[in-house]
Amino acid sequence: MAAENSKQFWKRSAKLPGSIQPVYGAQHPPLDPRLTKNFIKERSKVNTVPLKNKKASSFHEFARNTSDAWDIGDDEEEDFSSPSFQTLNSKVALATAAQVLENHSKLRVKPERSQSTTSDVPANYKVIKSSSDAQLSRNSSDTCLRNPLHKQQSLPLRPIIPLVARISDQNASGAPPMTVREKTRLEKFRQLLSNQNTDLDELRKCSWPGVPREVRPITWRLLSGYLPANTERRKLTLQRKREEYFGFIEQYYDSRNEEHHQDTYRQIHIDIPRTNPLIPLFQQPLVQEIFERILFIWAIRHPASGYVQGINDLVTPFFVVFLSEYVEEDVENFDVTNLSQDMLRSIEADSFWCMSKLLDGIQDNYTFAQPGIQKKVKALEELVSRIDEQIHNHFRRYEVEYLQFAFRWMNNLLMRELPLRCTIRLWDTYQSEPEGFSHFHLYVCAAFLIKWRKEILDEEDFQGLLMLLQNLPTIHWGNEEIGLLLAEAYRLKYMFADAPNHYRR
Repeated sequence: MAAENSKQFWKRSAKLPGSIQPVYGAQHPPLDPRLTKNFIKERSKVNTVPLKNKKASSFHEFARNTSDAWDIGDDEEEDFSSPSFQTLNSKVALATAAQVLENHSKLRVKPERSQSTTSDVPANYKVIKSSSDAQLSRNSSDTCLRNPLHKQQSLPLRPIIPLVARISDQNASGAPPMTVREKTRLEKFRQLLSNQNTDLDELRKCSWPGVPREVRPITWRLLSGYLPANTERRKLTLQRKREEYFGFIEQYYDSRNEEHHQDTYRQIHIDIPRTNPLIPLFQQPLVQEIFERILFIWAIRHPASGYVQGINDLVTPFFVVFLSEYVEEDVENFDVTNLSQDMLRSIEADSFWCMSKLLDGIQDNYTFAQPGIQKKVKALEELVSRIDEQIHNHFRRYEVEYLQFAFRWMNNLLMRELPLRCTIRLWDTYQSEPEGFSHFHLYVCAAFLIKWRKEILDEEDFQGLLMLLQNLPTIHWGNEEIGLLLAEAYRLKYMFADAPNHYRR
């Protein structure tokens, strides 16, 4: 009996020593069914009590008036399809949205820019309409006759996840797919890459404003340090590294069922289906198996950090880029079972090694207590306080902490805030910058925050600010918007990187 009680205690405990804990902001935590039942019973008793009219203008008022239903239980015990879960979900959402709608009712919101999804696609280009495209179209048509603000109020029910769209689309503003200038740049890339010893410094300069899709896979391998600059050594290096990776698979992957690795593998297995759930490519079982192997082998080989929620997102840009080397059609809807086994093995191994190179530079983001992220968020706060004191004071007035929104920006490298096509373009520049993923990313986050200056200052309560900052409207962004963001980030870096006292009080 004592042994059974002890087992039940540890099962109930969410903070076991050495266990994998969810990262704040990295996932949308599910609701505990036990809390669900209690909440519905309590609501049924007091359903005659009207909602409070007083708005929560600060974090403390918001916390006092809000019951936290985000305690995390065991995933296998949760039944998301139960009627009680659906009832709670809608009631909580309506109660929260009611207050926010009242606060926003007098704000003027500019209608979202309409965008043709096929304006920049050649006439002879065949596109298969995906389920995500269809959902986006339905959302757009439903909001034509109502204020766009109402669309944002549905976010607590199911946040809009950015789509990869078509990776071949070069611009959200409808620019032609290949201009004369772009053809010239492509030829320059090909000339650089064909040299016996590629000039990596020149390659970085050319890659900073973006890498053409046709040469992006080989360029990323070189810039990440995965491939050598010498062309004669590349083939042997690729063969050796790919064999080495699958040697790790044979050596370590079966250990996922061992007791000391079960927690790691279980968390990876849970997180993989949550990775870009609206993109059909990442919901294919074969792709999910590839991601599981990549993440598990990386975690086993890096025990200082192990697997942390959010690392699963970092595989997707590499996978899409290396997949595009073999696919000319719409990547979002491509069925990977049409590729040969050798092609899939090459994509998997290259994705693993390039992701490993990236994480080597930011591993302190994922070690115990995640000190790298803590430092970067603090640096962002100091930087914003100098470049835009009004925004900084606005956050302080409504008790918004930078950690509440910027943690996810650092943990996921803005991947949850941008469509995947924009992330790929952003990473072109990150790999061209010295310490791009660690140092330059700070200035990109600062520029990204200032980009929404007007919208931030228009919000006058804690709830509205957090909803805005965690659901920024970037779904229609393309290369043009990313280019402007990077230019502003470079300006901030030029002003402050070598003069840290400028942003220290």
